[in-house]
Amino acid sequence: MVIYAALAGNGLIAITNFIASAITGSSAMFSEAVHSVVDTGNQGLMPYGMKRASKPADARHPFR
Repeated sequence: MVIYAALAGNGLIAITNFIASAITGSSAMFSEAVHSVVDTGNQGLMPYGMKRASKPADARHPFR
């Protein structure tokens, strides 16, 4: 699935950014690394949301 490929890609980008930040001492690169971690976390929530959205409607949640 494309979401899992993007999740893995963002994870690798985050790791690469942290390594570059450690080597160069760049605060901007560290900021990008943290941003990549946040993006990865956001994409981690997408499969959860898709699973929840696939549930059928019920009396309590009629518009799923």
